[in-house]
Amino acid sequence: MSACCDHTAKFDGLSADYKRRLWAVVAINAVMFGVEMSAGKAAGSQALQADALDFMADAATYGLSLAVIGSTLRIRAYAALVKGVSLLFMGLWVFGATAYQFLFLEVPTAPLMGGIGFLALAANLISVMLLAKYKDGDANVRSVWLCSRNDAIGNIAVMLAAIAVWVTSTAWPDLIVALLMAGLFLSSAWQILKQSWTEISDTKTPHAPH
Repeated sequence: MSACCDHTAKFDGLSADYKRRLWAVVAINAVMFGVEMSAGKAAGSQALQADALDFMADAATYGLSLAVIGSTLRIRAYAALVKGVSLLFMGLWVFGATAYQFLFLEVPTAPLMGGIGFLALAANLISVMLLAKYKDGDANVRSVWLCSRNDAIGNIAVMLAAIAVWVTSTAWPDLIVALLMAGLFLSSAWQILKQSWTEISDTKTPHAPH
């Protein structure tokens, strides 16, 4: 509950500095999607491929965030709603794909998995630092922060999974981390959908009695 903020306008992204930072993050995510997806396939890592999909989704949704900056609260809330739905479907896809992989249990290449995980973590820490100043705001701005935070958490998990794969010589740590990431996607999707729907409802009844 955010009663303390009921009468305070939330940051809506209308800042030249914020836009510059967001463009930089879009570029970082687009590059890392290509790098991590290729490496994930080469290493046979479901966790790396799940994280690569997160990079792709982030690049697309950050572009959408930039497109609606300056629009009405209702339009920005609908944009966040679209991002929440896409994150929901991505989480479900990762969950399903990982469940399918349980039937095969191909052991990933741990050194490649860990090395790319470290590179992705560095990229995401840069993104998080660029956006940390603007982590609070409307649903559109908030969704950007949550996606960036997810990336950093996911990369740490991938690196831990790579160590566990190397130690155990099994695929289980990779698949477990992929499932945890799917859960994180679904949790963030819920937060984004909840806030965006609240903002959409507020714009429908701006003068509703309390």
